[in-house]
Amino acid sequence: MSKKLLFMNSSISIFPLFFLLLLGLEASHALPLSTNSRWIIDKEGQRVKLACVNWASHLDLVVAEGLNKQPVDVISKKINDLGFNCVRLTWPLYLATNHSLASLTVKQSFLNAGLLDSFSGVQANNPSIVDLSLISTFKEVVASLTKNKVMVILDNHLSKPGWCCSTTDGNGFFGDKYFNTDLWIDGLTKMATLFKDNPYVVGMSLRNELRGPKQNANDWYRCMQKGAEAVHKANPNVLVILSGLSYDKDFNFLRKKPVSLSFTGKLVFEAHWYAFSDGQAWKNENPNQVCSRVVNNIMGMSGFLLNQGFPMFISEWGIDLRGINVNDNRYLNCFLAWMVEHDLDWALWTMVGSYYLREGVVGMNEYYGLLNSNWAEVRNTSFLERISVMQSPLQGPGVSPRRIHKIIFHPSTGLCIKRNPMTAMELHLGKCSESNYWTYTPQKNLKIKYSYFCLKAQGLGRPPRLTLYCPSAGTIWTPISDSKLHLSTSLSSNTSVCLDADSNNNLITTTCKCLSKDNKCDPGSQWFKIVDAANHVITNPATLQGQHPELM
Repeated sequence: MSKKLLFMNSSISIFPLFFLLLLGLEASHALPLSTNSRWIIDKEGQRVKLACVNWASHLDLVVAEGLNKQPVDVISKKINDLGFNCVRLTWPLYLATNHSLASLTVKQSFLNAGLLDSFSGVQANNPSIVDLSLISTFKEVVASLTKNKVMVILDNHLSKPGWCCSTTDGNGFFGDKYFNTDLWIDGLTKMATLFKDNPYVVGMSLRNELRGPKQNANDWYRCMQKGAEAVHKANPNVLVILSGLSYDKDFNFLRKKPVSLSFTGKLVFEAHWYAFSDGQAWKNENPNQVCSRVVNNIMGMSGFLLNQGFPMFISEWGIDLRGINVNDNRYLNCFLAWMVEHDLDWALWTMVGSYYLREGVVGMNEYYGLLNSNWAEVRNTSFLERISVMQSPLQGPGVSPRRIHKIIFHPSTGLCIKRNPMTAMELHLGKCSESNYWTYTPQKNLKIKYSYFCLKAQGLGRPPRLTLYCPSAGTIWTPISDSKLHLSTSLSSNTSVCLDADSNNNLITTTCKCLSKDNKCDPGSQWFKIVDAANHVITNPATLQGQHPELM
């Protein structure tokens, strides 16, 4: 069979476009996707937020990970059930350009690697794929996600199958040992063509983490623009997602010269941010100072594209979900505050609980994996609760200006400040989807919208509450510290306190801590972010019974 026939004759399940509605959104939100300034929108012009998880299919076996542990449809449904509407599905270039590799069967791939036990797992959980070619198996994974109404972004992760990424692996930049530009464009074209009739394949990420000694802006423009045009020509419906330099952190060169493309309304830029991107700074330095410095760097190197009218897709981020990595834990509070503030699209690394074979290790456990090593249970349920606010849009097209308000977000818990529905004046941390509508006035009062009630500190170690006496002592709240994530106010005794959450997640006000220098102190419990929101986040109707309208 020729290469052309291998790709063009492969069939996938196709559903009528008008039946394909996005997960969790109203029926008016229909595919395909496009862009409106910095937002990704649907066919009707409504905001669609990409809340994705990475699913690796680029390693040595070139089979989506986990198929030895669970049926593919079980994994796809699990992704949907956990609140993700999208998968960033990785693939190696050679899957699309090397006929010998693409036509290898799943059985041959595992047996060639000597992974008999892993193959037995695949045979038990996914018997229908064992004799399929690797490219057909990849298509089956996409078809399963489509069936479960999960959008797909195809990410060309590297060329030669294996673990990514180093500066010397030959996959880093155009002209490297395994990175032939013409072959890359050929592979992108084939993948775009292969899935052009599946509207759930909503985007293509052209190349993961460009890096290495050969990287330079001139070649970036020349090659990335050519790749973007090839993808758009093959499938004009997909979002075209471009990565930056230096492991997908640097777009500074775009300040002087924009991307030049023949099409509009489809361009998205992607960036990555992990704790280890900054070494051990989060552990070894004061988190307030690190958070300020790193956020300023990110906004300077890539975040400025938001102001230029382009969506920014944080296509990789994540932490050690065992909760034992101090560097990761401190980073996460800053990261979540930043993400919710800007309401960015994103893809968590990773869904993967374990790998068939990674860097020579069979069955390696993935501690950044959302699922545990058997791919059945969630590794860390509290983490899922913390990121739930990011899974729905807070801002963007389709928002009624009358509904614009604030929420007060606590990254350490993923919760927001809300009125206790059982009392008139007490406050607590609760689901952000049930938050009251807040405003932050020019007088620095945090008031419940359309009411006279504002947030007041009562004293050290005491819970804050609502008051009608605004402004007064304890009601003027100012973001302080380098991170601007502490909310501080002065009591009548001229004592300054910060909003805090105790070990039981009860709201209190305490002495402001960890403001500078101290690297052993973790300020996470005192970090709050006043965030713009709109009618996407509304008070749950079930909580309105007996609630005064002016408190809503």
